[in-house]
Amino acid sequence: MSSPLTLVDWRDRMAALFTAVRAEPDPAAGHALWRQRRAELFAHHPDSPLRDQPELQEKGLSYWPYDPALRFEAALADVAPDAAGPDELGVDTGDDGGTTLRRIGRVDLPGLGSLDVWRLHQYGGGLFVPLRDGTSGVPGDDRASSYGGGRYVVDTAKGAHLGVGDGTLTLDLNFAYHPSCRYDPRWRCPLAPPGNRIEARVEAGEQY
Repeated sequence: MSSPLTLVDWRDRMAALFTAVRAEPDPAAGHALWRQRRAELFAHHPDSPLRDQPELQEKGLSYWPYDPALRFEAALADVAPDAAGPDELGVDTGDDGGTTLRRIGRVDLPGLGSLDVWRLHQYGGGLFVPLRDGTSGVPGDDRASSYGGGRYVVDTAKGAHLGVGDGTLTLDLNFAYHPSCRYDPRWRCPLAPPGNRIEARVEAGEQY
């Protein structure tokens, strides 16, 4: 049964999983490990967002095959002068209250576009990079293959990242994952603001 302590355990296990992935020298092997351990957690943990969807727990989550071309060592650049949207966003996170996102820069992904990088004012200043791309849509749309609200690529406050260097972020879009609110309405999740939306289809990471 879910409790405040099981939620701590869920977050600890997810952070430990990303630590193990960062320690794996082969990104494709790290991705396979990530998928395997996520499947175990989503299927059996009391705080799984799939806990009321036994058919999906049994079937498991779907992913595109790993594509090494979608891994980037991206330098943190200044916010573009004509950047879309505000530099600060207040986000309702349900029972957790709320948080404030402050835009601190952007990362350019060759051939795809750029994504804004946000700093969470709470949670000790974690970095946050969501993604809404050309696969985002609604179930039944033949061209859509991921959640319409977008996916997450970096959320350092939860330990979900692949590395931070001297002015750089490791962004591997094969690890793009759906927020918990995609599966369970009891969660409220920050979704991708205008500067985190690209038209290209990123056929990598978690699917519907």
